[in-house]
Amino acid sequence: MTKGANSLTRLQADFVLLFAAALWGVAFYFQKDAMAHIGPWTFIAGRSLLAVLALAPLAYFEHRNEHRNTGAQALPPGLGRISVLCGLAFLAAAFLQQEGLKTASVTNTGFLTSLYVVLTPLVAWIWSRVVPPRIAWPAIGLSFAGAWLLGGGTIGGLGSGELLVMGSALFWATHCVITGRASFYQRPLTYTVLQFAVVAAVATGVALAFEGPTLAGLKDAAVPILFVGLVSTALTYTIFTIAIRHTTPPEAAVILSAESLFAAAAGAVMLGERLSPVSWAGAGLMIAAVLLVQLGPWLSRRASRAAA
Repeated sequence: MTKGANSLTRLQADFVLLFAAALWGVAFYFQKDAMAHIGPWTFIAGRSLLAVLALAPLAYFEHRNEHRNTGAQALPPGLGRISVLCGLAFLAAAFLQQEGLKTASVTNTGFLTSLYVVLTPLVAWIWSRVVPPRIAWPAIGLSFAGAWLLGGGTIGGLGSGELLVMGSALFWATHCVITGRASFYQRPLTYTVLQFAVVAAVATGVALAFEGPTLAGLKDAAVPILFVGLVSTALTYTIFTIAIRHTTPPEAAVILSAESLFAAAAGAVMLGERLSPVSWAGAGLMIAAVLLVQLGPWLSRRASRAAA
C-alpha cells in the first residue's frame, strides 16, 4: 500500500477501530442515562438530527466530487428507497434498545446487542437467499446459550428490558444487511445522511405526538444526546469508513467485537454494575459466537487454500 497524506498503516487503522469500538461501548452508558430524562423517541430524534447536521457537509462534498468525476447531477436510482428501508430498520432497532435500557443494565445491553452479528447471516438468507455458512448454526446456538447464562442460567433470568434488547438485535442485523446492499451505490455518506434524515423525521413526529418532550428534559439529556449523536454516530462512522480500508475484515471484526467489553467496563466504572461468574461465562460464550461467525468462513478459506 502506498502511503499518502490520507493513508493509515495497518496498525494505525487497528487502533482507530479499537477507539471506535470503545466509543460505541461507552455510548450505552449515555443511552441509559438519557432514559431518566426523556423518552426513547425523543432521544432517537435528537441523536439523528445531530448526526444529519454533522455529516451533511461531508455528504455534500461526496456528491460534489462524484459530479466532478462522473458528471452525475442526481442521486443514483434506488438510493433513496434503500435509505428509507435502512432508516426504518434503524428506528425499530434503536427504539427497542432504548426501551430495553430503561431496565436492562449497560453491561447486559452491550453483550445482548452483539447478537446481531450471528443473526446477520440469517437475515441475509431471508433477504437475498444467500445461504449462511455452516458455522453460523453452531454460533447461533452458542450465542443464545450465552444469553441464557448471562441472565443467570435460570428460566426467566432475563428481564423484559433484556428481551427487548435481544429483539433489537434482529433489527440491527437487518440494518447491516441493507447497508451491505447500499454499498453498491458507492455513496456511503450520502446514504447515511438520508438514512438518519428518515430516522429524525419519523422519531420527531412520534415524540411530539406521544412523548411531549420538554426543554427541561432535553437540557438534562443534552450530554447523552450530544455524545451519541456527534461522537458515537457521526465521528465513529467517519473514522470507521476511513480505517476499514486499511486493514482486513477479519481483523476489523475481532477488534470491533470488543465493543461489548467496553460497554461492560463503562457499566462497572460509571454505574457499579457487576456480573456473576455464571453471567461472565455467558458473556464469554457470546463473544466466542461473534468471533466464530466472523472468523469461521475466513479460516475455512485459508485452510482450503493451504490444502490445495
